[in-house]
Amino acid sequence: MLTRLRNGQIYDPAQNLEGSIGDLWFEGGTILDGSHIDREADYEYDLRGHLVMAGGIDPHTHIGGGKVNLARMLLPEMMRGALREGAARHGRRQALLEPRRDSFLPPAPQVGRRYLEMGYTACFEPAMIPTGARMTHAELADTPGLDTGAYVILGNDDILLRMIQDQVPQAWINTYVGWLVSATRALGVKVVNAGGISAFKYNARHLDVDHPHPCYGVTPADVLRVLTRAVDELGIPQPLHVHASNLGMAGNVESTLKTIAAADGHRIHLTHVQFHSYGSDGPQRFSSGAERIARAVLASPQVTVDVGQIMFGQTVTLSADSMHQFHSSRFAKPRKSVILDIECEAGCGVVPFRYENRRFVNALQWGIGLELFLMIDDPSRVFLTTDHPNGGPFTSYPHLIRLLMDRSFRETALAEIDADAAAATSLRGLARQYTLGEVAMMTRLGPARFLGLDRLGHLCPGGVADIAVYRQSANWEETFAKPAYVFRRGRLVVRDGQWIDGGDKVSHSLSVPYDASLLEKVRRQYEAYGAVPWRTIAIGEEEMAASIGAPLEQHRCTEREDV
Repeated sequence: MLTRLRNGQIYDPAQNLEGSIGDLWFEGGTILDGSHIDREADYEYDLRGHLVMAGGIDPHTHIGGGKVNLARMLLPEMMRGALREGAARHGRRQALLEPRRDSFLPPAPQVGRRYLEMGYTACFEPAMIPTGARMTHAELADTPGLDTGAYVILGNDDILLRMIQDQVPQAWINTYVGWLVSATRALGVKVVNAGGISAFKYNARHLDVDHPHPCYGVTPADVLRVLTRAVDELGIPQPLHVHASNLGMAGNVESTLKTIAAADGHRIHLTHVQFHSYGSDGPQRFSSGAERIARAVLASPQVTVDVGQIMFGQTVTLSADSMHQFHSSRFAKPRKSVILDIECEAGCGVVPFRYENRRFVNALQWGIGLELFLMIDDPSRVFLTTDHPNGGPFTSYPHLIRLLMDRSFRETALAEIDADAAAATSLRGLARQYTLGEVAMMTRLGPARFLGLDRLGHLCPGGVADIAVYRQSANWEETFAKPAYVFRRGRLVVRDGQWIDGGDKVSHSLSVPYDASLLEKVRRQYEAYGAVPWRTIAIGEEEMAASIGAPLEQHRCTEREDV
């Protein structure tokens, strides 16, 4: 059906539109050039006084896979509360689908609904281990109405560490990376605490960027160097997605700067960078390193970041970084945790936690995240995340957007946190307020370009008709918390902030070219040191489409002139 959205205020950085009044036309899930249409629309919506943006994209949110399910098993009381509320509203059969607004650990069906009800239409799981790829994709397929995909974890597997130790040619490593991304139907490559998870298994409790692994002798810098090079030489659109060393540790700003240097000029994405921007100054030996990180990012055009903002309240932290999670388990609230060794591949740690605004460290973490958002004055390279659920639930995004757009609201919030932490931040001196165009870049076009998804994140003709329409309010949190309409691939799925239809489900993956003549050498390495038989890793296209149940949109790599 041909649909026309009339008189909306359009915010689309791809077309340099900053509130221009205009019309949008779409049909069959695709945005059309309205100047070439010579017939009446089947449906029309008058959007006078409304803001129109592309559907939101979350490039880093933990919504599928083993660690999420471990968290659900560790915290059944949280799950029971969400399900009881859903059952009370719509009966027992609808409990899994009914969103609990304050839930930080919703079941998979709720995840899709809550994202859609904020105007988000695409979300990506950033930590998929190769042996768990089937389960991750299956759970993402149970997340209704969203475009999804996942990044495969490397950097702590014995195969790669042995290859680096043996100084094999880079072509071998490129073949291994390319085969694994294609075989697991991933969209990119993720590194979590390069070498550190493996070192933890050898009883190491700390591994900095330039420290040798206790068994293999390679450093995290070595791992980052070969993987950033592999990603660039293979033409993978997304840069290497890096969870840096020493997450959450005072003084780790030095490790983060060394991580940027280790990439040797290749593209690199620093994820949840707030957790990696800590100094060790002051009476409590904990301070902000945000300004140093912001300067380094702005001086390095090959670097992108997402912030991983913390939000006050109860949550659960979950990560493949078992080294860090073991350290943080003593701060668990409630006092229980899971630390899991995944042989030959990675690890997993699940630790519930409560961030408190009157606790110095938590309050300063909150301030550091906002400093990064405000100091990195390039919204095309800094993306809005809370590292859901590690820093806080994704449902807090409208509140976070208000903090960035409204200085007076931010200063009111600053006055309510621990006084020493407030004095230790530079937030009072930061007058910047995000514009609507910058919000659209940071939450729409920027992530789409970062991921190499050419048809998402914008409102240009030929793009996917994922569209969020908001009623403008004096309160930006209210504006972004309850869209008037959300269209998902051309279908109306949300009206007045309430989910009405799931829309299409699409899974994105990447087809990576690699040197097939080297594949036998890589196979022998994998058969010798891998966790499972080689033949069990690859997921066929028919299996993705039929058994896992999501249509597959496969993307191709591009040749890079700057390699």
